[in-house]
Amino acid sequence: MAQLTDDCFAFGGPLMTIEDAVALIGERLPAIEASETIPLGLADGRIAAGDVTARIDLPPFRNSAVDGYAVRYDDLAPDGETQLPLRGRLAAGASAEAVSAAGAAVRIFTGAPMPADADTVFMQEDVRLEGDGVVLPAGLKRGANSRPAGEDLARGAVAIPAGRRLTPQDLALAAATGHAGIRVRRRLKVALFSTGNELIAPGEALGPGAIHDSNRVMLAALLTRLGVEVDDLGILRDEGGTLIANIARAAADHDLILTSGGVSTGDEDHVKAAVEAAGRLVFWRLAIKPGRPVAMGVVGGTPFVGLPGNPVAVYVTLLFVVRPLLARLGGATYERPLGLPVRAAFAYRKKTGRRDFVRVNLRRAADGTVEAVKFPREGAGVITSLTGSDGLAELADDARGVAEGDTILFHPHAALL
Repeated sequence: MAQLTDDCFAFGGPLMTIEDAVALIGERLPAIEASETIPLGLADGRIAAGDVTARIDLPPFRNSAVDGYAVRYDDLAPDGETQLPLRGRLAAGASAEAVSAAGAAVRIFTGAPMPADADTVFMQEDVRLEGDGVVLPAGLKRGANSRPAGEDLARGAVAIPAGRRLTPQDLALAAATGHAGIRVRRRLKVALFSTGNELIAPGEALGPGAIHDSNRVMLAALLTRLGVEVDDLGILRDEGGTLIANIARAAADHDLILTSGGVSTGDEDHVKAAVEAAGRLVFWRLAIKPGRPVAMGVVGGTPFVGLPGNPVAVYVTLLFVVRPLLARLGGATYERPLGLPVRAAFAYRKKTGRRDFVRVNLRRAADGTVEAVKFPREGAGVITSLTGSDGLAELADDARGVAEGDTILFHPHAALL
């Protein structure tokens, strides 16, 4: 488990940008060091614990890039066609040790090893067969259609850098360079719970003043997609002693404690008092919308994060604030989403000094340009603005607003995970 100092989340500024938050997380949070070696087939989505280097050249030998005829370039006529006798046949998986291309053309297929003295391959569709030989056209360059050993990756080179979240493509590269398994970071274990006497589990009958607990369901799914192990602790009622005991217990065997709502300064916000009793709590005033102060704290050396209560604010802060925190704790390299430039098909006013995330849909305009259309309802509690939109438009801190025709950044929902 991580062991943090109580003041690691302290921040002296009045307002924190997303960049400030990510930088502070990177500076003050240690990564979990534990790792394990697992088969490649189980490694998708895990974090590489160290550099993975190529054990062999890729490809491991010179080979043909096409079906055709391998020759020595020096045997070709300087001008005009060249006629050479055929000698030998090499398919993928064959050995070329006993095959020579001196003064001849060798029939060769894609992936087959090149004869030691051959350096050039003619594509079969460019060659004319005549009797027991072939007629080769002029104009081909030395080395054409021949792939050298190590063309893709040289032996000893870094194939996968430490901290990379592994993809199926990475696993293919690891396999091709001689690895059957890979050392990865231990999965983070996150304790997730909701608090509030008004919350009812999904599917249960609602009483007066009750609502279904939807944030926890969304957070559990988002965290799972981010590759962490979620320990769903359910709904905790607003009872001081129970909250303190559960939070302290979760701190003992989890890497992060995460909740939403209940951490403001009102009389009924009991999580704040419970965290302060068990550890230390500070508030980050993040310059984002939707969103409000995010509670950051430490309980028994384990980080605690209390997100806003509105679902859209939960979604945004999880992806742009908690995600880099998870990356840091898990030893992953964090790369902030870049966003895609699109044209705005709406006007929008905002305050300067604040990053706004607006839910939008994409469409193709009459001139063929992709443009973003603002979702008609923008309240932070409108869950259908997440299910009914294609993604988020990111509006810069220094912008006063958006006019129709402006270029803005668009984050597809699918690209944020």
